[in-house]
Amino acid sequence: MAAKTTLNAKNLESLGAQRLAELLIEISTGSAAHKRRLRMELAGNHGSAEVAREVRKRLSSIARARTVINWHKVKALKSDLETQRKTIAETVAADDPQEAFELMWQFLALANPIFERSSDSSGSLIESFHQACEDAAAIAASAKIASDVLADKVFKAVQDDGYGQYDKLIAAMAPALGKDGLDRLKALFVQWSKEPKDKPARDKREIIGWSSGGPLYEDEIYGTQRDLMVRIALQEIADAEGDVDAYIAQHPEKTRRMPMTAADIANRLVSAGRAEEALAALNKVEAIDQAGMPFDWQLARVETLEALGRREEAQTYRWICFEKSLHDQHLRAFLKRLPDFDDLEAEEKAFAHAQAFPDVHQALTFFLNWPAPAEAAKLVLRRKAELDGNLYELMSPAAEVLAEKHPLAATIVLRSMIDFTLDSGRSSRFKYAARHLADCASLAPHIDDFGNTRSHDIYVADLTRRHGKKHGFWSLVP
Repeated sequence: MAAKTTLNAKNLESLGAQRLAELLIEISTGSAAHKRRLRMELAGNHGSAEVAREVRKRLSSIARARTVINWHKVKALKSDLETQRKTIAETVAADDPQEAFELMWQFLALANPIFERSSDSSGSLIESFHQACEDAAAIAASAKIASDVLADKVFKAVQDDGYGQYDKLIAAMAPALGKDGLDRLKALFVQWSKEPKDKPARDKREIIGWSSGGPLYEDEIYGTQRDLMVRIALQEIADAEGDVDAYIAQHPEKTRRMPMTAADIANRLVSAGRAEEALAALNKVEAIDQAGMPFDWQLARVETLEALGRREEAQTYRWICFEKSLHDQHLRAFLKRLPDFDDLEAEEKAFAHAQAFPDVHQALTFFLNWPAPAEAAKLVLRRKAELDGNLYELMSPAAEVLAEKHPLAATIVLRSMIDFTLDSGRSSRFKYAARHLADCASLAPHIDDFGNTRSHDIYVADLTRRHGKKHGFWSLVP
């Protein structure tokens, strides 16, 4: 009987078409999303033109909507957007790429009106538009859109990139644009950068902020924003054309001395076989301590040294950077380039260095990332007094990793969070602290020797003595 009532396509077929139709009507009643899906399926029976008509109607409806999209409405809208996007990319594009391209462009135009009334802090909605940029590029190539027409559309879209929805558009469209399209797009941005910036009368200029130098006017900020948009667009075009010099030219001399910009430039120069210039670009950054530079800059430096054949120097720098930051990627790269057996000795040395590292939390993060749970447990047992229970984003996964084979260390980590919560009176965390205490109780029978750490019963008794009046917490403890 169980097999015959299992929900699968074969068993549902036995109900017959009429009964299934009745059930679908019943299930879709009250669900606009389900009804739209059914209408889309019905439209599919009449060809892609009918599907396109349904999509166009839905996109127009979304564009006209004015309801505020609160966080609890984001998931439904995301599902709706994905349905429309996939239908365009998979169904309409297969039969009529020209129509699909226009529909995808209509889809992308929804971004501004949606984000103007949305509070999507998760960033899930923007992902749909970034994917739509990729889809539009693939469809444009299939539809053989003229390069000048495509360049004009991309230019106008990027000009209106108010919420970052078109951030990936130029890179995605590069193959479809080809050399002629990229040249036209470049010319359009250069022309835009030279257009005069209309400045309103002084008494009508809108002040949107203040700085040490006085008021910040909206038209001045727009001018700065336009310049930035042009610079970024020309950088992306340069990347698409593989023109490193054009990419570098879009960075003012001052910004080339910034670590992240210098790293970006160096990476492109190394890829172009110009490692000497890459090292010179990195050396333009003014830094007293190169081991304290951002990770991307450090990585660019070791890659540049490798490209120059200065492998021993690269290895030395990797180790120096690891000692300073405990970044596991530096150590992995260092060990990978050592002869057999030498890597084991070096790993032991690295672990000893991490155990003595001044910041216990940085050391714990390293051991979790490696992963080396036994070393993490050793660290916790040795330096438990230094643990900050407020760092729940580190302590929670640490306790979870340690629980299986190192219950005492896991208990110490859990107690650090419990103690912080109760000592600081963080009532919003009481439910988590109660859960942590229950976890400690479940771990206690697996601890053979508490050593100089209080047993669970003694810890709970002390907790009761110190925080017995925090009824909000104790009411949550099993």
